[in-house]
Amino acid sequence: MTATAPGAAPRGAGAGAPRRAWLPVAASMVAIAWGGNEFTPLLVMYREVSSFSAVTVDLLLGAYVLGIVPALLLGGPLSDRHGRRRLLLPAAPLSLLGSLVLAVGPGSPAALGVGRVLCGAALGLAMAVGSTWITELSDGAGEDQRAGARRASLALTLGFLVGAGVASVLAQWGPWPAHTSYLLHAALTTGAGLWVLGVPETRQPSSTSRPLRDDLRIPTAGHRRFLRVVAPLAPWVFGCAGSAYAVLPGLMREHSGGAPIAFSGLLTVLTLGCGIGIQVLGRAIDTERSARASVVALAIIVVGMALGAVASALLTLPVALLAAAVLGMGYGLALVAGLNEVRRIAGPDDLAGLTAVYYSLAYLGFFIPAALAVLADWWSYPQMFGGGLVVALACLAVVAVAWKAHLPSTASVTLPTGEALTSVGIGPDRAQGERSVRETPLG
Repeated sequence: MTATAPGAAPRGAGAGAPRRAWLPVAASMVAIAWGGNEFTPLLVMYREVSSFSAVTVDLLLGAYVLGIVPALLLGGPLSDRHGRRRLLLPAAPLSLLGSLVLAVGPGSPAALGVGRVLCGAALGLAMAVGSTWITELSDGAGEDQRAGARRASLALTLGFLVGAGVASVLAQWGPWPAHTSYLLHAALTTGAGLWVLGVPETRQPSSTSRPLRDDLRIPTAGHRRFLRVVAPLAPWVFGCAGSAYAVLPGLMREHSGGAPIAFSGLLTVLTLGCGIGIQVLGRAIDTERSARASVVALAIIVVGMALGAVASALLTLPVALLAAAVLGMGYGLALVAGLNEVRRIAGPDDLAGLTAVYYSLAYLGFFIPAALAVLADWWSYPQMFGGGLVVALACLAVVAVAWKAHLPSTASVTLPTGEALTSVGIGPDRAQGERSVRETPLG
């Protein structure tokens, strides 16, 4: 039978929206992502100016995951209940406040940590709610179903890129190196946040009285394709990006031509620029019929890990730049491949929630630089990059084996338990917004 879940937005949410209605949401995501990544190329500056250790700055880099993950896991389901606008509007003020805290506390790890957590909470809301809002607005305008995921990933990557590039230039050659970029970001975030006020809502608030914990359950997170294709890929999204623009700049600090902050920014911009470039090609690589995009992404990441090992051994500029470029391509394709898999797996009630789960797994990769800094007392960076290559190969094998397994067009949403539960099968009728609900034995 077919049924509509209680409180579900009707399929076609956002139908009739202007074709450019997604632009203000994308602009806000760009500004918030800018604030999330402007700290990255300044890691070298904080090591030199504030005399922080490599472990300290890498932990500060990963600190905003403490804000991202709760905002992701709560923001997505709450936006399904209360609407996209109500959950995204606080993101810009949080990002602005985070930048101001970072600007006033350059010598305090505690202040920097608080600022990073605030920026992370804003970014988590932007990714979970903003990505879903863009997808719904794009679908509602009658565009290609993959357009929303592509636009959301491009907005995030563009914000990460521009924020890092501008911050590194201002910190290397501008006035007040520890303050200027944060103040500029605060101004831009204010404008972008105001622009969102006119965007049409795509998810009407639900009048349901069911407990919030019910909304926090994401049944499709147990979908076998999510477990076998998305979960092995997700941590590599920011794992390889962080390796490129957090690990390599620190290793190259003494070999960067006397401009270590600018070189750190260059590696970041190169990484993210290559990520944007391959996302443009992602439409041709991605397919509804297999895990081709995910497999290609992991193959690129394997090559990137190998080049990272070589770059960390030789410490030469050309190899470091090449490694950052390849890791950036792996990051970009993995990001959009994962978002497209999530879009295919999720039902109308689970899109924001499953997007949140995906990004939460992806951001675990941001702790890789800190882990490597701690392990550097026992292993060299070439050895650790080599270990990363082996793990990436294992993930590639897992995803390749699941090439066409449990495709959402024929698979049911199942949970990895031994009981029979009602599950949601997303079939060809999804375009009309119907969800086939049936009893499925799970195990």
